[in-house]
Amino acid sequence: MNKKIKTMSESRAWGYVILGGLLEIIWASGFKYESVPSIVVLISLLLSFELIISAAKILPVGTVYAVFAGIGTLGATAVEIIYSGGSVSMLRVAFILLLLACIISLKLTSRGGRG
Repeated sequence: MNKKIKTMSESRAWGYVILGGLLEIIWASGFKYESVPSIVVLISLLLSFELIISAAKILPVGTVYAVFAGIGTLGATAVEIIYSGGSVSMLRVAFILLLLACIISLKLTSRGGRG
């Protein structure tokens, strides 16, 4: 029996990476802040990994993981800055912007990784 294999576009795969990264912000923040319910943390964690696994089947896994982790790092840092009262040094802001530039560069220079 021939099983029809559906393929996902690279644009959709990148959407999964971004959504997975946003969900990472939720579950990573939930590890620290009790205001995020445990069930939300668990669902976000499982869904984010499902999205990343799906995206890695289309895009280069190293790039997918770097962008996913970068989005999560940026977001979790922003959440922490907001929850801690907004105290942040210029050096920290510079490194956050550098990380953001690296994420965008990875996205712009990557090509499909099937194979």
